[in-house]
Amino acid sequence: MTTRTKQLAKLLIRILITTGLLLWVFSQIDLEQFRQTIKTARWHFLFAVWVLTVILFWIRSMKMKLILKKQSCTVATATIFGATAVTCLYSLILPGVLSTGVKWYILRKGTGKGSNVLSSMLYNQLSATVVLMVFGLAALMLTNPTSLSQANTENQGLLPVICGILLTAIIVIYLLLLNKRTGGKIIRGGGFLLIPLPQKIRQKGREILDQIATFQAAGAGFHLKIVSITIIDTLIGGVIIYILSAHGANVIAPVGVFVWLCAVIYVLGRIPISVANLGVREFTLVGLLALYGVDKSQALLMSMILFSALIVMAVIGAIYQLSWTVSEKKSNI
Repeated sequence: MTTRTKQLAKLLIRILITTGLLLWVFSQIDLEQFRQTIKTARWHFLFAVWVLTVILFWIRSMKMKLILKKQSCTVATATIFGATAVTCLYSLILPGVLSTGVKWYILRKGTGKGSNVLSSMLYNQLSATVVLMVFGLAALMLTNPTSLSQANTENQGLLPVICGILLTAIIVIYLLLLNKRTGGKIIRGGGFLLIPLPQKIRQKGREILDQIATFQAAGAGFHLKIVSITIIDTLIGGVIIYILSAHGANVIAPVGVFVWLCAVIYVLGRIPISVANLGVREFTLVGLLALYGVDKSQALLMSMILFSALIVMAVIGAIYQLSWTVSEKKSNI
């Protein structure tokens, strides 16, 4: 089987999974009720979601600029924002982490430092994932959806305990990884894992690990700054945008629920099992919001509002892509 055939087979599988999840979601929806839900939607919240999404991605671009600067890569915030928007465009086709390769290619082309850019993206992804999971686990502890069930009341306190253990473990591992002394051992351990790989990949892997080690000597002040910015964009993306989307669809649920829902959807979105996270997002919202008495039509509309924010960024990405293509052709004339 050729590489192209394998890629087509994987794409077909993702399309089938996406289709299957969407079919299940729509099988749970009364179409007439869904039409009524759309009529009663508060569409001014949709515009607010779009504006905040653009602001959110600009904040993330500013954070990425600081991270790249630590790796001696000078990139303008507008360029990073454009690369992120173009990545959103390609994410409509390439699932999960695969679409981030587009962002790496654009930034590598601008800096000429592929391993530095990749290690910066890994550090950025690690920080974002850790902060979002901490928020999500804390929200799960506070809201405890298992307490909504009257059955098996003895185990209702088990979820907060598990979340507390996971939250503590994530924070400890994150701190150990960024510590110069303990992190170095983890990096060296990662080097041993590269031994079975081909020489070219092994060499590139060592370069990336060495670049990641740069962040271990960055100092607590740098990490605190990055975490602080990440907390701000998490509050915007995981709380405000989700709440506004919920208001637009007339969904009522505790604030903490939207926080852990955002974390769950984000983590699942990193897994390349669907196209543009379609199906996964709808399945999660329709299934889990039902625990709080939210009508499935309203949950689906909320999901559509969230998806529309991705479309907005994809449109901006298309504009950037067209502009860069025209500029490149002019420079080659």
